[in-house]
Parts: sequence; C-alpha cells; structure tokens
Amino acid sequence: MSEEPLLFLTGPTAAGKTALSIDLARALDAEIISVDSALVYRRMDIGTAKPDLGERGGVPHHLIDVREPRDTYSAASFRDDAVALVRAIEARGRRALFVGGTMLYWRALVVGLAALPDADPAIRAELVARAEKEGWGTLHAMLAECDPEAAARIHPNDPQRLQRALEVYMITGRPLSEWQQHTRAALARDHRVLALVPDERRWLHERIAQRLAAMDAAGFVDEVRALLAEPGITPELPALKSVGYRQVATWLRGEAETWLPEACAATRQLAKRQLTWLRSSKQVSVFSCDTLSRKALSRAVCEKAMRALRF
Repeated sequence: MSEEPLLFLTGPTAAGKTALSIDLARALDAEIISVDSALVYRRMDIGTAKPDLGERGGVPHHLIDVREPRDTYSAASFRDDAVALVRAIEARGRRALFVGGTMLYWRALVVGLAALPDADPAIRAELVARAEKEGWGTLHAMLAECDPEAAARIHPNDPQRLQRALEVYMITGRPLSEWQQHTRAALARDHRVLALVPDERRWLHERIAQRLAAMDAAGFVDEVRALLAEPGITPELPALKSVGYRQVATWLRGEAETWLPEACAATRQLAKRQLTWLRSSKQVSVFSCDTLSRKALSRAVCEKAMRALRF
C-alpha cells in the first residue's frame, strides 16, 4: 500500500466535499486527514462548517480541533503532522484520504515549503499600520515592485498572504517567489487530486449565501463573541482572520455596519482563488458538482479513486 498514490478530495468552499468524503473514505477503507486551516481550531465550529460526529459517519478524522484559537498553526505544522499521520494510518493497514480546500497545505505536502524566515512582529505591525492608513491596495503595489511574480498570484484583498510576501522581502531582501523555487516534497509519493468544481459559478454563489445564512441562524455571531471574550484571543490572531470570523469581529468592534454581505463577498473571493488554483494545477480530475446528482457524483468520484489505486 505504501506505493499507492496519495489521494486528495478538494474543491472550492461550499462545493459539498464533506458529505462526499464520507462515501469515498468508506469505499477506500480510509481515514480522513483534514486540509483546512480553520478546522484545526477548537470552539470554531459554526463559522467553519465543522462536521460534527454524526456527519463524520464513524470515519476517523484527523487535524480537527487540535489547536486553541490563540495558537498558531502553519503550513509547516500541517506538513509535519500530515507526514506522521500518513505513516501511522498506513501502519494500521488503512489509507489516508486528504479532504479540504486550503491549497497552501496541499502545496506544503506534495511540492514542499521554502526555508522562509520566522515572522517579525515589528515588521508585521508596520505593514498593518500602513495598510490601515493607505489601504491594502497600496501594499499590493509595493509587492508588485519588489516581487511581481508573487503580486500576480496574490489578490489585493488577501491581506495575510500579502503581508507575508512583503515581510519576507523586508527581512531577507529576496522576493518570496525566489525563495519558493527551492522546495522539496515532504512525501516523495505520486498523488491524485479529485476536485469538485461547478459548471456554473452562480450555483456556488447561491450555496455560499445559503451556508452563511444558516451559520447566522445557528449563532455564528455568538460564537465569535464568546471567542473574543476569552483571555488572549484578539481579532489579530490568524484564527480570527479566517473568512467569516474576520467580518463578524470587525462588526462586533463597531467598525462596520453589517457583516453578512461582507462575509459573503469574502467567501466568494476565497472560492475564486481556490478555483484558479485548481485550474492551474496538474494531475487534477474534475467532477461537476452542480450537474451530477449526489449519487452519480459519489459513484464517479469513488470509481476514479479506485482506478487510481488500482483496485
């Protein structure tokens, strides 16, 4: 089994990965490794659409609820945890199935990470202060001057990645894109990516709106308010910068009149970035999640996975 390719089930947010992953895991006798940068945090349940025990259907899930919101969890942390988990799962005679849409985590595992410098709090504070004064568009223009390749990949409305790219350049004098040319895969294994991609973007937008409305009704605002009331948890933490959480926190601080339209727009932007990444990736098998029935989609994905594993 150790020579089998690694399997990833991915797609944009709200595409239906969670439910389908249970069918696939059961068909493959697999355990699921979450590839989601927000699901790692405890007590962040509603806004992350975290599957409860019932929704997990008895399938073992890993890398869910493994950190406190005040803690950091990086792509390097994921890489190290995922490598250890794959080895442990396969030692039990089962398969590992990666499920989620945090594309940087996928890259960390199968492409590798550059040996980037640690974060510099002073530089980050300087960048945030300038962004608050002049806007993130100004910082994106700065990045375009020192690292046009990274600027072409990073959207002006993606402050975390924008901040990191500028930080790396300011610390080292070398563009992030140059650092990223020198990587090595954490697992020297072939891999297959099974992606749920809608034919119509409108279908996905409607799903995003419905999901956020359901989160609102389920008490998402109260969840964020309770988190912010905990000692050491602030809106500046990476966990609270997750899509949805950032917008609710901004609203709770009185810095915005609403949060739901902003969260919807931010989630649509996230989905767009995920789709762009998938279209530029190799070894991706695409399945139409808005035209196939639930049963037909499950059958098609499972059959493709079994062929990849040479069942």
